[in-house]
Amino acid sequence: METIKVPEHEHPLKLIDLQLQLQYEEEEEEDDDDDDDEGGHSIAKDKFHGVTCWRCGEEIHIYHRYYYKCSSSCNNFSLHKFCAELPSRLEHPSHPHHTLLLVPYSSSYMYYYLKCKLCKRGQNHGELSYQCSKCDFSIDLRCAVEVGKNVIHHPWHTHLLTCVIPKPILCECSACGKEHKGIFYQCTTCAGGFNIHSECAFSPKKLLIQDRTYGYFSHTHPLTISYSFPQIDQKAKHDPRCRLCGAEFFDTEDLWIYKCDKCLYYVHLHCTTSKRWWPTGSGKTIQNYKDVDYPRLLHLPFPDETYSIPKHFFYKETGPRMLTSNDEVSLQHISHEHPLILVNQEQKDGKTSTSSKINSCCFLSTKFHDPMKKTQLLCNGCLRPIMPSMPFYKCPQLICNFALHEWCTRLPTKIENHPDHPQHTLHIMYSNIPGCFFDVFSCAVCYLPCNGFAYCCFKCKYYVDVCCGFIPKQITHKAHPNHLLSIVQKENNAYLCCICKRHYTESQISFHCNTCNIYIHPECAMLLAETIRHKYDKHPMHLSYLPIENHKSQYFCEICEEDLNPHASFYHCQDCVQSIHTTCAPSILKCETETYTMYHGGIHVFVNIKFGGIYNDNGHPHPLSFAQGIVLDGQCNICSQGFQYQLIFKCHECKFAIHYNCCSM
Repeated sequence: METIKVPEHEHPLKLIDLQLQLQYEEEEEEDDDDDDDEGGHSIAKDKFHGVTCWRCGEEIHIYHRYYYKCSSSCNNFSLHKFCAELPSRLEHPSHPHHTLLLVPYSSSYMYYYLKCKLCKRGQNHGELSYQCSKCDFSIDLRCAVEVGKNVIHHPWHTHLLTCVIPKPILCECSACGKEHKGIFYQCTTCAGGFNIHSECAFSPKKLLIQDRTYGYFSHTHPLTISYSFPQIDQKAKHDPRCRLCGAEFFDTEDLWIYKCDKCLYYVHLHCTTSKRWWPTGSGKTIQNYKDVDYPRLLHLPFPDETYSIPKHFFYKETGPRMLTSNDEVSLQHISHEHPLILVNQEQKDGKTSTSSKINSCCFLSTKFHDPMKKTQLLCNGCLRPIMPSMPFYKCPQLICNFALHEWCTRLPTKIENHPDHPQHTLHIMYSNIPGCFFDVFSCAVCYLPCNGFAYCCFKCKYYVDVCCGFIPKQITHKAHPNHLLSIVQKENNAYLCCICKRHYTESQISFHCNTCNIYIHPECAMLLAETIRHKYDKHPMHLSYLPIENHKSQYFCEICEEDLNPHASFYHCQDCVQSIHTTCAPSILKCETETYTMYHGGIHVFVNIKFGGIYNDNGHPHPLSFAQGIVLDGQCNICSQGFQYQLIFKCHECKFAIHYNCCSM
C-alpha cells in the first residue's frame, strides 16, 4: 500500500483508489439485492461523500480518482493526490526569476500580513504556501494546484481528460450530443477531438429521476449511467424511447444515458438536466382546459368492453326504457325482417325481475357475452358486447342470432358535419351497403372491416361504422392525461401513436395534443377498454401504457405465448403478473382454436366483425357460415390457399370452405 508523509500531519497517509472502492461497494450492494429485493430501491451514499481536502479546501471527487487519507484514526484528514504530491520547489511563470519553496506560513516570524499574489487571499498561521525567500512573493496552494484539478480520470475513457481551456466555451458535448456553453474536458491523446461538458463529465453514476426533475418525473429504482446504448441492445429491449422527452435512442447509440434494467426505464443524459427536453414524456401534466367549457367531453378509455360511443350519447342522455307489465315488448325495426323482443332486466330492491313472461323467457334462453365462459353476443349495430345488465332487443328466431342494444335503436338516420367528411351528409345503412359483399365494408376512419350498421355518403363511397360516425372532435385519454386531444387531419405518416407505438398509412384523421405533439389513432382511443375480463385470469386486467414497475422478468403474452413489447399498450394483471397483447385480448372469443397474430395498429383486426351469418351459395348444397378461418379448415376450394387469419365461409356438414374474397368475386 503506497503511503506518504506531509509536514502538516503527524501520521502517514495511505493512497485510496476511489473507483476500486466504489466497485467493491457496488458488488456488496448487488449481493444484498440478491438477498433482499428492497435493497436496490435506494442510492447508497458514498463513504467519501463530503470529504474535503485539507490543503486546498475543496471536495474530493470520484473523478479525481485517487486521494490520500490518514492511515491512523484521523479520519478528518484527507488530501487530493495532486495536493499531497506537490513538489517542495516550484518554478512558476508568475515569478520567473526565483524558485518558490513550499513552506508553512508563520505569523510570528512575519512583520506583514502574507497574501497570495494571484488570488489576493490572506493566509493563516501554519498554512502551506509557495514563497520566495528573496522577495515578498507568495502563492497559496489553491492557485498552485489548478493544473492538477484540471485533469480527471473518467471511467468512460482510457486516457486522462484535461480542461485545456479553463474558461467557458460554446461547444458540442460528446457525452450528451447537445451544444453547451461552459467548461469542457478533452482527451489530448486520441485523434478526433471529442469534448465533454463539465456538467456531463461529473454526472453521478446513480440517481433518482425525481431528484433531477424536481418530482415532475418519478421512478421507484435508482437509474444507472451507461456510456452507450448499442442498437443490438435497443432491439432486445423493444426499441424503447426516452421516458422524459419521448424521442428514440437509435440515432444516438454512442451517447450516454441513464437506465433501469429492472423496469425498462431509459432516459437521455441531457434530459435529466434540462426542462426544455421534457415536452412529450410521461411526467405530470397540468390540465390545459376548464371542465365547465367542455360539459360533454368524452374521457377515454371506456371502463370496459360494453361501453361505446353510441351508448355514451344515446343511453346516458335519456336512460334505459323501464317497462311495466302493460308496455309493448316487441319492435319491428327496419334493420331486421322479424319482430324483435325487448330483453330488459330491472333491478328492484336488490333483486332481478323482468317485465313480462315473454321478456323473461327471452332472458333465460339467451347466452350473454361472457369472456370467462368463452361465449359471445354482439350487437348487430355497434358490434359491442351485450351483457345481462343492459336492455337490448333480440330476434326470437334462433337461426337469426340478431341482437340490438336498446340505445342502438335510437341512432339518428343521418349525420351532418362529420369531422372527416363535413362536405356531405352521411345516411345510415342497416344492410345492403352498395359495393359491399355480405355487408362487410372498410371503415374510412379506423380502416377496420365491419359488418354492423354504417353511415354512408353514396356520392363519395364513404362509409364509417356507427362508433366512428359519432367520433367526437375532442377527447381526453389516460394515455396522455389532463391535456385536450383534438381531431386533426393527418398531413404525413411520420407520427407515432402513443398507445400502440406504430405508424401506418391508411387513417386520415387522428387525435392530437397540440401542446405536446402527441398522437393517438382513433381506434386505439375508442376500442381499447380500460379493463377486460379473460378466461386466463380470474382478476380484471388493466390497460397499461408503460412497462410495469418492479416487473423484473421478460414480458410475454399469455394467449399467443409470444414476446410482448411493454413500451406499447398491453393488458396486465398486477395480482397474477400476467400480460396479454391488446390484439390478442378478444382472440379467444373470435377464434377458439387458434391464437391471433394479425393486427391493425394495436387492435384485433376483426373486432368489428360479427361472425355466424348464413350465406347460401348456389354452387354448394348446404348453407355456409361466416367465420374466421383457422388451419384446421384446410384450403379454399377455389384458390387452394390456406385460411388462417382470413374471413371465410364454411360448411358445417362437409369439408367445403371458401375465402370471403373468393366468394365475393
